[in-house]
Amino acid sequence: MLENSVWRQYHNENNFREKLSEFCSLEIGNIISDDKDLYAVLKAKLTKKELKLFAMDTAKINDEELKNTFDLNDEELQQAKYKLYKKLKQDKVRLSFLVSSNESSDH
Repeated sequence: MLENSVWRQYHNENNFREKLSEFCSLEIGNIISDDKDLYAVLKAKLTKKELKLFAMDTAKINDEELKNTFDLNDEELQQAKYKLYKKLKQDKVRLSFLVSSNESSDH
């Protein structure tokens, strides 16, 4: 399912779990284990533009290409990145990536 995702356009593998763990300061073992479920939460929490920026930025796409893709200047790009990573660090977003107590008791 995730082969055609925005993430896979810029990454060879579904490594968004590792990137979320890194940027959200979460233990990787506590993050939702099913890729489809985790990606669905990620898509729900971020706008399409934010998701694409996250995928491209973590793939180390250079800023010039990012600015062209999103039609932004230097300041707007830095602001967009700042808002994206600030959003990922907010508790209401971070906590949505965690395994719920119901899911962990089912396993």
